[in-house]
Amino acid sequence: MKTLTQQFSVTTAHTARTLGSGSLDVLATPMMIAWMENTAMNLAGDELNEGETTVGISIHAEHTKASAIGETIACTASLTAVDGRKLSFNIECRDSGDNVIGTASHDRFVVNAERFMSKLQTSGK
Repeated sequence: MKTLTQQFSVTTAHTARTLGSGSLDVLATPMMIAWMENTAMNLAGDELNEGETTVGISIHAEHTKASAIGETIACTASLTAVDGRKLSFNIECRDSGDNVIGTASHDRFVVNAERFMSKLQTSGK
């Protein structure tokens, strides 16, 4: 099973108060999810041909422990299945004390970047 771990540091820009998802200066759930998707996206890069990228199509996440400003978060994505152009991942985030702070299952779809963007431009007219 292919995996990738990336590290992120919680700053004021990543807090629930700053992002508007809550009123406290702790890691915001939307930020944790963005880090999860980014880690999966980077892991998916090995599965792509030239001109291809991936887009997220679903995520089911749980944020189970708060993280303070200054905390380092390790986000590990594991590629669990490839079904045609659909890639499935399990993702886990841990703090510097090795405590699990969040988990997710996530699916991404392989697309031709140019073709994908051209559909957006024509549908907007």
